[in-house]
Amino acid sequence: MNPPRQPPYARLSFFYFCYFATIGVFAPYWALYLQSFGFSAAQIGELLAILIGTKLIAPYVWGALADRSGKRMRVVRAGAFLAAAAFLLNYVVIGYWSMALVMALYSFFWNAILPQFEAVSMNHLGRRHHRYSIVRLWGSIGFIVAVLSLAPLVDHYGPRVALPALGMIFILIWLAAMLTPPDHGHPATPTAPARLAHVALRPPVFALLLVCFFMHFSHGGYYAFFSIYLEQHGYSKTAAGWYWSLGVMAEVFVFLAMTTLIRKYGARRLLIAALVIAALRWTLTAFFVADPLILAFTQLLHAATFGLYHAASITLIHHYFTGKLQGRGQALYNSIGVGVGGAGGSLAAGYMWDTL
Repeated sequence: MNPPRQPPYARLSFFYFCYFATIGVFAPYWALYLQSFGFSAAQIGELLAILIGTKLIAPYVWGALADRSGKRMRVVRAGAFLAAAAFLLNYVVIGYWSMALVMALYSFFWNAILPQFEAVSMNHLGRRHHRYSIVRLWGSIGFIVAVLSLAPLVDHYGPRVALPALGMIFILIWLAAMLTPPDHGHPATPTAPARLAHVALRPPVFALLLVCFFMHFSHGGYYAFFSIYLEQHGYSKTAAGWYWSLGVMAEVFVFLAMTTLIRKYGARRLLIAALVIAALRWTLTAFFVADPLILAFTQLLHAATFGLYHAASITLIHHYFTGKLQGRGQALYNSIGVGVGGAGGSLAAGYMWDTL
């Protein structure tokens, strides 16, 4: 009997590193970049909602293509190339509507590739799927490297340095996709769409998707306006970058411990714990932003509100959407949670920012 194939840990990790490095630029600095063009809070909320909202459609469209073709990595590579090419159009945009169009275009491809890569990773890991968090933590490290390396440049040159930084990272995502070998998943049958709905409407799965929606809705305002929020309370852009990084550093330690935590407590209990901690985090952030130590503590809670939550959710999605439904199961999670939830939270924050 042949020994089990060793997963390509390094190449999977490199992709996550590059992909989440883009979020390490988008999350802290893109709202400041948009603000530098004179856009209002409502317009910034709308533009960031576009960035997140394409997750409503793109993951499912590309997930269906990947499931039916069985060529999941080809889909990831094509999406990564098109995202990089479309992002370069930012160099020629002028005004709100052209910015909105370009953001919709590149995010349609960028948001499509992660759910498919999650399925690729799980297939490569196979029976070692409990080691997913060890691979995924490199995404958190990529986020931290991007935030901290860009912070002094943003302070010195202004937030528009985010544009060339993102352009380079998008190219690295495409190169990482080209280096990752195909997985050995199975293409879906023509009856898969009906089965997908059947699985999604099962009470525990429907409840999970609802939880994902609300969790990402709660993060929508945070991702869109946290940097502006800190700046308005007297923090420098460098300090804001450190606060962002502090949260993700804590997240790394959770990912390191997730294999043990999931085996000991189960994904469902960890998910419930993450929700309770999220409620505490947003309450403290709202009332104690002027206190640097309490603010640092709230950022450490990101370990639970994202790290614990994400690893538990991905584990549960992988458990419920098996075999030929993997791609669309991951896409549904991204569409409903990150897409509808995240975009809704960003829009709500943008419209309430100046009035409340």
